[in-house]
Amino acid sequence: MSGAGLMLDADWRARLAVRADVAPQVPRAPLRTADGAHTIGSLEAALAARLVDAGLLVADRSDDADRAHHPDGWRLSATRDADAALAAIAHWLHANRLGGRWRDELLGVFDMAGGGTTPIAVIERAAVRPLGIVTHAVHLVGRRASDGHVWVQQRALDKATDPGQWDTLMGGLVSARESIALTLARETWEEAGLRVAELTGVRAFGRITVRRPVTDGYMVEHLEMFEAHVPDALVPQNQDGEVERFECLPPAELRARLQTDSFTLEAALILATVLGDR
Repeated sequence: MSGAGLMLDADWRARLAVRADVAPQVPRAPLRTADGAHTIGSLEAALAARLVDAGLLVADRSDDADRAHHPDGWRLSATRDADAALAAIAHWLHANRLGGRWRDELLGVFDMAGGGTTPIAVIERAAVRPLGIVTHAVHLVGRRASDGHVWVQQRALDKATDPGQWDTLMGGLVSARESIALTLARETWEEAGLRVAELTGVRAFGRITVRRPVTDGYMVEHLEMFEAHVPDALVPQNQDGEVERFECLPPAELRARLQTDSFTLEAALILATVLGDR
């Protein structure tokens, strides 16, 4: 997959890296499981106080006498198991018009220290950003087999996040108890109408983590990056209504468009990695 000579502006790449690692605008304290063994997210104090008042969280206080009255963070209620405690919080957030659009889609909840492959619990997708819960996404960069031109999609104009922005061929969140491979296959079909088995040269080329404030909270997302050749006879066709259109761009044009900031932050990071790692 040749990309020789494609050098992106160093200042632009530096600005992109800064945008991908932004501290919360309002301080956040850790959110832990009821037993305190796992840190699963983070919360602003004002929201945490409302959840405590609603009986959905408890303060996690230090043993230090000087900090006895100052929470070091927050814990899930021990009166419910983790799934039930997080479900109650998600429904409370929805009832109070906080968080994202309700999706009836469960995502896995992991220890923020990383390393685990089995979720500690699950939670409705709409609630993850207010709670600062880590999400996992899979992206696919697709190159046309004959000439190496890159397939990209324009996100639907009614998408809740980054409407109308340009993106990788496919990008989607990993659902609860779904493997990376299954997400890759499912999302490639739903967004692009392509079967992974029809592609060639499929390879993983790393992970990028994005940390930044978003409108409904704080985003911490691991992006699992994949690349593949798309046979010339195959043309992406959206299946789920979340894509406005597809284009297949020569690498030079892709480079130029990337630097106009018409792509999502996540897509820009991934495509810059592909164009810059040759």
